[in-house]
Amino acid sequence: MEEIQFKTKIWTGQNALDGLKQFNDHKVFVVTDPFMVQSGGIDQITSKLTPQNEVEVFSDIQPDPPITQVVKGIEAIKQFGADLMVAVGGGSAIDASKGMKYFLHQTDGPDLPLIAIPTTSGTGSEVTNFAVLTDPEKGVKYPLVTDGVLPSIALLDANLVKTAPQPITVDTGMDVMTHCLEAYVSKGANAFSDALAEKAFQMVVENIQAVSKDGNDMQARQAMHDASCIAGLAFNLAGLGINHSIAHAAGATFHIPHGRLNAIIMPEVIRYNAELESGVMAKPTATTLKYANLARLIGISAMNPKIAVKNLVANIIQLRKKLKMPASFSEYGIDRELFEANKRKIATDAISDADTLENPVSVDETAILTILEKSY
Repeated sequence: MEEIQFKTKIWTGQNALDGLKQFNDHKVFVVTDPFMVQSGGIDQITSKLTPQNEVEVFSDIQPDPPITQVVKGIEAIKQFGADLMVAVGGGSAIDASKGMKYFLHQTDGPDLPLIAIPTTSGTGSEVTNFAVLTDPEKGVKYPLVTDGVLPSIALLDANLVKTAPQPITVDTGMDVMTHCLEAYVSKGANAFSDALAEKAFQMVVENIQAVSKDGNDMQARQAMHDASCIAGLAFNLAGLGINHSIAHAAGATFHIPHGRLNAIIMPEVIRYNAELESGVMAKPTATTLKYANLARLIGISAMNPKIAVKNLVANIIQLRKKLKMPASFSEYGIDRELFEANKRKIATDAISDADTLENPVSVDETAILTILEKSY
């Protein structure tokens, strides 16, 4: 038996932020990043909260949120006496708030309702039971996977991502594509997650170049914002795979933006999972057929499934180039000596990452090292 559920309510579309006006007489603890405060962007959120609410803003958030920040946040929540949390930002702010929500409740604190308001179109964190926290001393990222971190409400307003710079726009957009690809071929995939992954994948392919060229294209912005959420629903049901396992491990070491790192290794992960090295005439696996179906959905036609997957990979590489993204670790700027010194630890950490369990093809450290080498 499979249990399919969507616990998070989604507010999307024009004037979605106005939904905040319904909250009154709350002590609202807002978790965000320093840029949102310095730029005045947080005012778009707090101005929607009525004067009957008491609001405290916690902005001590940084990329790859460390566990120490979560602890500081919990202390601030207790001191303030919050009864409602609002997370505003990218994946880091939302993941940090999820960590605060979970560990506060685990230490006999209240289970605070959480409203997640993404300001990037990429992580899907606003609807997932995942959070990724970092141990800076060990240089390791730890996924936190539990329904205890699920937001009560996901608020999607494309106006909040309108000013996102082009590099962030494409990095997060390619993260969405990775979520679609991995959820679709995951061991945990089902008819419901497939439908979500297919739609989100099409939306990314149709809109990412437009929003890369013109950040004020609000139709493309909203489409990418919605696609991010839809992909989040897909992988929350199905799981991910080694693209994310490697990205978690390598990201903690090389500090490459997550979506950019996913895009670097994506072609080699697809080639590995589709077993393309066995030759185009070899019998296609179920995973190969699923990749070929995604290729068909975006207009790539080929009678031979493996050729379809090869063309899908070529299409992704071409898209990555059009988006002005690095094609390899070396092109990003990671020198060979640093790469060699860390690749085995990255492979070991990737194998132990929870996302590896859902990868459709079994994997060992040698396979991860091969993917890393081919991506260098």
